Amino acid sequence: MDRTMPLCDLPTGEQARVVALHHPTLRRRLMDIGLVPGALVTCVGRSPGGDPAAYEVCGAVIAIRRTDAACVEISVEERGGYGAD
Repeated sequence: MDRTMPLCDLPTGEQARVVALHHPTLRRRLMDIGLVPGALVTCVGRSPGGDPAAYEVCGAVIAIRRTDAACVEISVEERGGYGAD
């Protein structure tokens, strides 16, 4: 079963799929950089202070502030259960 959460909570090294964008004024800009529903996104690192974080989207690495990443809803595939690695 998948769970949803904001992009800003995605742990470094984890991958998720974009579900929705919840920021009316940033929506177009976020979509222009590849954060569209269904896109895969990976958190590749965080600055020493934790903000901004770097995400790989569509083969490019982009930095997004925590407040903006909080407006991107993602779905993370649950691991575990029978037959999990």
